[in-house]
Amino acid sequence: MSLRLGDIAPDFEQDSSEGRIRFHEWLGDSWGVLFSHPADFTPVCTTELGLTAKLKDEFAKRGVKVIALSVDPADSHLKWIDDINETQNTRVNFPIIADADRKVSLLYDLIHPNASATATVRSLFIIDPQKKVRLIITYPASTGRNFDEILRVIDSLQLTDKHLVATPGNWKHGDDVVIVPSLQDPEEIKRRFPKGFRAVRPYLRLTPQPDKA
Repeated sequence: MSLRLGDIAPDFEQDSSEGRIRFHEWLGDSWGVLFSHPADFTPVCTTELGLTAKLKDEFAKRGVKVIALSVDPADSHLKWIDDINETQNTRVNFPIIADADRKVSLLYDLIHPNASATATVRSLFIIDPQKKVRLIITYPASTGRNFDEILRVIDSLQLTDKHLVATPGNWKHGDDVVIVPSLQDPEEIKRRFPKGFRAVRPYLRLTPQPDKA
């Protein structure tokens, strides 16, 4: 059965490039990003892992832990990490799960027979501190992931979890946000959004990002 938004991310225990991982224990009370790769020493994934390592500070300031997955064993991951560090001019600073038995791949529905009967698809999951799946994106093998978009979604999720707002299309941190339609009480709106709002339509009310100085 495939995972859906709002489901609890399946827990697992598996080897990794940094030793044995108990996933929920490893996550603790952090947000998490889990992303999968078809195999070690693949070109697009090499660039993605290098980019992820370079974004360490961006993930850290959002309280996000990052973990990758590939179906190859841990000793292969360690050799691949050497390649990533050299070719991408960085140092991989997060674990890569070794999923040779496909246990995690099956839990997270990463084997799509119409794409490949054996290799995992390139999916990415954002998981919140309650271990709920908040975003799922699956990419074709030919297209590298956009990690600016991943950071943007994390910003949106963390903001909208705290305030009664939604983020419009192409929103990025600092832009105006939308007051949710369910909030109608004028006094509550005034209390929650002291900077005021602009009503484009009765159902479309824009306000400055609440937690932005």
